[in-house]
Amino acid sequence: MTAAATTSLRPVIVGAGPAGVRAAVTLAAAGLNPVLVDEAARPGGQIYRQPPAGLTRPPEALYGFEAAKARAIHTALAPYAGQIDHYTETLVWNIEHGALDLMNRDASGQPVSTVLPYDSLILATGATDRILPLPGWTRPGVYTLGGAQIALKAQGCGIGKRVVFAGTGPLLYLIAYQYAKAGATVAAVLDTAPFVNRIHALPGLLACPDTLLKGLYYTAWLSLHDVPLHSGVTLREISGPDGTVAALHWRDAKGRDRETACDGIGLGYGLRSETQLADLAGCRFAFNDLHRVWLPERDDAGRTSVAGVYVAGDGAGIAGADAAEAAGERAALALLQDRGLPVDPTRVTALDRRLARFRRFSSALWTAFPVPAGWAHDLPDSMTLCRCEEITVGTLRQTVRTDTPTELNRLKALSRIGMGRCQGRMCGVAAAEVLAHETGRPVSAIARLRPQPPIKPLPAATLPAPVSGEDTP
Repeated sequence: MTAAATTSLRPVIVGAGPAGVRAAVTLAAAGLNPVLVDEAARPGGQIYRQPPAGLTRPPEALYGFEAAKARAIHTALAPYAGQIDHYTETLVWNIEHGALDLMNRDASGQPVSTVLPYDSLILATGATDRILPLPGWTRPGVYTLGGAQIALKAQGCGIGKRVVFAGTGPLLYLIAYQYAKAGATVAAVLDTAPFVNRIHALPGLLACPDTLLKGLYYTAWLSLHDVPLHSGVTLREISGPDGTVAALHWRDAKGRDRETACDGIGLGYGLRSETQLADLAGCRFAFNDLHRVWLPERDDAGRTSVAGVYVAGDGAGIAGADAAEAAGERAALALLQDRGLPVDPTRVTALDRRLARFRRFSSALWTAFPVPAGWAHDLPDSMTLCRCEEITVGTLRQTVRTDTPTELNRLKALSRIGMGRCQGRMCGVAAAEVLAHETGRPVSAIARLRPQPPIKPLPAATLPAPVSGEDTP
């Protein structure tokens, strides 16, 4: 903690992306002294991730149209340095009894675990890639879309010399554009969503015309620079000699088999909200049919079912960076309102209207870029679904046939799916789709993976020593 910290309970914000930074600044401007906790060394989140000190690419090259917004987020905390305690490179690995369990490092660089109590909590935990695997996806050279973006922003390098971006969602075109602008050869953009979906979604997309125009610009720029764009495709297999990536095999919208030579692949089907901490905080969840995932229940201001716990940004539902900023501020204002502190009612009204517009736009995006229907039907039994535990699709299918689980956590107990290092972040969505298909049940009927602390791997040295007399593993 900095010198401004005290031992009294204070509001805590988890996540220093657009939502978390805006929430922290709003609370500080109102006279509070919040604590901001984040895994990164500097604020910005994934969308505005800051490069290491030695990387000299200008913001305009890293963030494109969003360079000014990125600078604003990067510098927003500075005027409140005496009021906001910013815990950097700190993992929140559990929530229990009104306190966060943290893992960071002491002055000597050794990992340590500490406890941070809170009186109110804003979870701005962001999102990760939604992965639907295909044969060959575990080969070196295959990255998530987010991983490909991190390589470009944080390391200043690409994932290959000739790259294919495949899956669906607006991120597909943004990252392809960023790679092409950086000088990489983008061999193709392969979108599983039919182009006609975007026509049907157009009325909702007009809720945010500026964002729509940026998306249209990215696709137009790619087309004008001879990057092949294909919609309505079916991804078949990634192949190459000796475990390498040499080609992506796919089927076009007319059913013709195609392949594209490449040495790097960025793969993703939109984003999936990071909700583990909301679950551990006791928040009630509901299934979102459009996103095909379970999300914490919240009101329009970000209040959850647990008093004093709020959610904001992509961790509450995927809507993008601009929506995250507005949601972070709105959650902070809700916190102030719930404490009986004064807030500007005109600002509240303006944010509520803006967030309603973002929700319409987000719904239209999911209509334009849906998860492929029937994805699990044609998967080969030999394909690895859970790379942490090396579990194949065939193993899951046999488990379903032999032990008849109808709920995801039961499948986890029987097969170990989701018990590895990623705690189901990479395989959970895919496992749910396979279980739903094999049992003939809607994915909403098979529950969600329950998080277990620690939600991410910890060095053993950070865990508390067993009490004398306890059994040790």
